[in-house]
Amino acid sequence: MTILSKAASDPSLLELQKWIEGQKPRAPDMKDAPLFYRNLEAALDERRTRHGFITLRNQDHTSDFSSNDFLSLATSGMLRKAFLDELNCHPDFYVGSTGSRLSDGNNSYMEALERQIAQFHGAETALMVSSGYDANCAIFSAVPRPGDAIVYDDLIHASVHDGMKSSLSSIQIPYRHNDPDSLRETLLSLKETQPLIRQGVRCVLVAVEAVYSMDGDVAPLAEIVEVVKDIFPDGNAQIIIDEAHSTGLLGKNGRGLVCALGLEEQVAIRLHTYGKGLGTTGAAILSNATVRNMLVNFARPVIYTTAPSFPILATIRAGYNLMESGQTNELQDRVQHLTKLFFRLISYDPIWKEAVNAQICSIPLSEDWESRPFVTQFIPIWTRQGYNFFLAMHLMRDRYSANPIDPPIVPRGTGRVRLVIHASNTEAEIEGLVASICRWAQEMLDIHEGKMLAEVQRMDPSTLAVNPFE
Repeated sequence: MTILSKAASDPSLLELQKWIEGQKPRAPDMKDAPLFYRNLEAALDERRTRHGFITLRNQDHTSDFSSNDFLSLATSGMLRKAFLDELNCHPDFYVGSTGSRLSDGNNSYMEALERQIAQFHGAETALMVSSGYDANCAIFSAVPRPGDAIVYDDLIHASVHDGMKSSLSSIQIPYRHNDPDSLRETLLSLKETQPLIRQGVRCVLVAVEAVYSMDGDVAPLAEIVEVVKDIFPDGNAQIIIDEAHSTGLLGKNGRGLVCALGLEEQVAIRLHTYGKGLGTTGAAILSNATVRNMLVNFARPVIYTTAPSFPILATIRAGYNLMESGQTNELQDRVQHLTKLFFRLISYDPIWKEAVNAQICSIPLSEDWESRPFVTQFIPIWTRQGYNFFLAMHLMRDRYSANPIDPPIVPRGTGRVRLVIHASNTEAEIEGLVASICRWAQEMLDIHEGKMLAEVQRMDPSTLAVNPFE
């Protein structure tokens, strides 16, 4: 039975077949097509040759270890009920926002929600925007002034890079990921080489994330704050933090990393997004009134975008009501429990240990998980080059959804499969996931030991990806 015939009765294999078909080059067969389309297909073929062509998939039939619904609020019904209760309190709501915030899109409900969000997170103000991407583009395009410098963690999110492309700051320097010593060296160099910054006439903005979703680690924010204050004691260096992956997951009632560390007064700008832990969409930028006014007056993603509609705002308020009341605390604890269960099971599996020793794969986060007070919901499995696609396909066959990650999303040579743990996952699913990963690890060990050498020699990489299902 071929993969095509199996796919007809197995949705997971159908999605796999769609992905495999998508990797086949198209441009060579388009000689008679208009040049416009041939050029586009040639660009897509560059991704196909690396097995990097993206296809849209339906994951409804698999156990979820890939989505951003960390607390399972989007799917469990808890947020839906709170949302419907909120709608019942406002039966005459407008479906659309009718304009941008600067025209007709502003309203008292949104302003009340912003006050609620600011109070919850211990901030002076909050400004609603349509998404985390729009928020970062707004912050980094509008806030830095000419002559200011942006210093950013070299694994900062793509939306920050896109915001910096529109920034008035021409000085943009990365420092090594989560390395306060590298940050110190970078700031000292800036202070030495930039007279206006040294004199306190211009500023430095330090950009970090609370939780880095591709590596699963947490920013050493307390150390970063100390470095910034030590190098620039007069306050012309400020911190901007993206709490997209910590909202709802970290800190008391899910307030985020800044609140967990009591650093509300030490961080100038915070971004909380709602398309992940909170199970809806939208975002809020927390700051003082001066920064908020800059965004309203200069940020194009605020000025030229339709304001969030009432249903979106009501869902966000419903989510905050759940967090404020403590109803999401059990979900936070559940994610911690399941993540630690995964680490415990895989760390003691002899097949996994053998595969790690053979340098086939590894999970850097598993090395000291027992000593960390908080483990994130992200578990990246690092593999040899190209093996991450084989692992993702293996998991898909076993009905576990997980995404292979490759450049440019992560640095070259650091391909991985990213697992995401959710509150709705079960212990049985975690056990099955670990067992599936270890079966794949055993297959890779067999290949390296020569037990499957004859088969491998007859295959190219794309055939190898298909072979287990034929």
